[in-house]
Amino acid sequence: MTNIIAIASEKGGVAKTTSAISLGGALVEMGQDVLMIDMDPQASLTLSLGIAPHKVRRSIADVLINSVSPVSVSRETTIPGLDLLPSNSEMELAERFMPIRKNYKHILRDTLQDTHFYDTIILDCPPSLGAVTHNALVAADMLIIPTIPEYLSVYSLRNIMRVLRSVRAQDNPPLNYRILITMLDQRIASHITLSSQLRATFNNAVFDTVIQVDTRLRDSTIAGIPITHYAKNTRSAEQYRALAQELPQYVRSEKVEQAA
Repeated sequence: MTNIIAIASEKGGVAKTTSAISLGGALVEMGQDVLMIDMDPQASLTLSLGIAPHKVRRSIADVLINSVSPVSVSRETTIPGLDLLPSNSEMELAERFMPIRKNYKHILRDTLQDTHFYDTIILDCPPSLGAVTHNALVAADMLIIPTIPEYLSVYSLRNIMRVLRSVRAQDNPPLNYRILITMLDQRIASHITLSSQLRATFNNAVFDTVIQVDTRLRDSTIAGIPITHYAKNTRSAEQYRALAQELPQYVRSEKVEQAA
C-alpha cells in the first residue's frame, strides 16, 4: 500500500523542500521506492535534485491540467529508488485554471491511482494554501507541517490548521497530520521556549524528532543530493533518518484504524 505524504506550510523558509528531499533520501536508504512530486511553481525541489526547471518540458502541470499520466512524466534521479515528478513555471497555470474544472480538488488523488508500485509518494507543496495545496491534502494520507520555533512560523499554523479542518470535513476525513520542528537552534532561548509551547499545545501531533540547524543542508541542496547521501554522518542526516523511522508508525496506525 502506497503512503502519500504532503509537506506543506503557508510560511516560506521553514525547510519544507529540504525536509521533503531529505526524508525521501532517508526512506530510500530504508529500502523503499519513493516518488517525489514538486507541486511548487518555483520548482525548488526539482532544482534541489539537480534538474534545471527551465529545461523541463513536461511537468506535474501536464498531469493536473492535461490529464497526462504521472508515470510518463516522472524521471529517475541520481539516487536509485528515488524518482521525481518535476515542476516548472507552468504550475502557475495550474493554480489559476484547476478551479474551473469539475471536482478539481480530486484531480491529483485520481491521477495517483496508477502509481501504486511506489512505497511512498512525497508531495512538496507551494508556500500557499490555494488549489494546488488543496489537491495535495485531498490526495494525502498524512500532512507534515515544517515549523521553525519562531513567532511568525508558529503563528502561520492557524491558517493551515483551518484548511486541514476544511479538507477533513469535505474531502478527506482520514487525513492525519504531524508538526515537524525544523531549524532548531538550541543556543536561542526563544527556540527552546516555543518548541515547548508547541508540544504543550499540539501534544502527540508534534514529531519526537526535531531538525536542528545545519549548514551542510544548504551544501547538499547545491550539490543536488539528499543530505543522507551527500554527508551521511552529519547530525541532520541522522535526524532525517530518525524522522523516516518515526513516520511509518503513524501512517500504518492511521491506515489500520481506517480499515477497521
